[in-house]
Amino acid sequence: MMNDWIKLENYNPWIHPPRCALPSLPGSRPNRLLFRICLLVFFSGSACMPSKILPPKERLRLLESANRDIKKNPEPITLFYSPRSEGTPNDYFSEGDYWWPNPADPEGPYIRRDGWSNPSNFNAHRVAMYQLSRIVSTLTVAYLLTGEERYALHALKHLNTWFVAPDTRMNPHLRYAQAIQGVASGRGIGIIDTIHLIEVARCVKLLEQYGFGEGYGIPTMKAWFASYADWLTTHSYGWDERNNGNNHSTWWVAQLAAFADVSGRDDLLQVARSEFKKNLDAQMDDRGAFPQELARTKPYNYSIFNLEGFATIAQIASTKSDDLWNYPGKNGSLRKAWEFMIPYLRHKQTWPFPPDLQYFDQLPVQTCGLLFAYQAYHRHAWLKTWKNLPSLRQSEEIDRVNPLRQPLLWLEYGSGLVPPFF
Repeated sequence: MMNDWIKLENYNPWIHPPRCALPSLPGSRPNRLLFRICLLVFFSGSACMPSKILPPKERLRLLESANRDIKKNPEPITLFYSPRSEGTPNDYFSEGDYWWPNPADPEGPYIRRDGWSNPSNFNAHRVAMYQLSRIVSTLTVAYLLTGEERYALHALKHLNTWFVAPDTRMNPHLRYAQAIQGVASGRGIGIIDTIHLIEVARCVKLLEQYGFGEGYGIPTMKAWFASYADWLTTHSYGWDERNNGNNHSTWWVAQLAAFADVSGRDDLLQVARSEFKKNLDAQMDDRGAFPQELARTKPYNYSIFNLEGFATIAQIASTKSDDLWNYPGKNGSLRKAWEFMIPYLRHKQTWPFPPDLQYFDQLPVQTCGLLFAYQAYHRHAWLKTWKNLPSLRQSEEIDRVNPLRQPLLWLEYGSGLVPPFF
């Protein structure tokens, strides 16, 4: 709750009131006007002024998006159903991206074409999920920036529809994700679909910290994420994904960390820390590259994607005594992976590996992971690199593989670094 001031090393003035602010009354949300006044006083004369959180154009664009989103009704998975699903309307269903009808046997089992997405496969639940993520994260940031409760309340309307209301809530499992016609009703590899709930979980945590608790469905939402985290660590599909060995294993850990964090499961956060170390040792070579990603038909995309997953875990699960950013792995720390990739973010034309089969011209874009790395390693040149990257995602596919969209939900300023948004 807001009365419980967080430790200084975890202090984020844009997400938590400054220490000079008066606590809110028990059971009430913090006084937003008082918070803004105290924030101005607290940071008077410093580089960390509220007006510099976002450039004016970015702030305007975000609020314009929030004002469009506030008019949108929730679209839970129960609105979309495929007769090919073996689950109920409340069970998430998707079909594997790279699976197509076999020209030699059109009515038989599908066959795989790596890197080529089949547009005819059922994708409505996946689209609905990442629209949920985009809308809720945008509305939550709009609330943090303006203090207008209408943004938070509309975010909560979406969250309650997805995770609380019995008729529309998604069941907390993924038994029918990335199915393959004629082959499997679901697969562990489908767990990658719920990476778009990582930022949703973060929003739930922040909204609770701002006092939207018992009366707003937050406890039930937290219980949903706890149940899903338990499923990830007990069901055979969860174990399959955990042991996959490439970006799927990385993002399994990132999800576990995020869902354990919002639900207060310290036991599972410790599992996430252990798995981070195991995966970094297994996946990163002595160059700082990820060979399994380089072997794919989209080596550039998957290298960035995997690195983003590792950065997300480090941002969520690191502690003062167990700093994942500086874990000295078998071939070095996560810093080495960033040092390998950043030259190719700056100058993609120097990429020494084959270009991606699809969407190569739309990458790279600004990502939260690079900002996390900037703050972890204090490399200001990396911040310059981030600023020079395009912020807009040109296609649904690029948005799909970049599940973290709002840096202001994540960045911690307690390190004393100048905020990057000015």
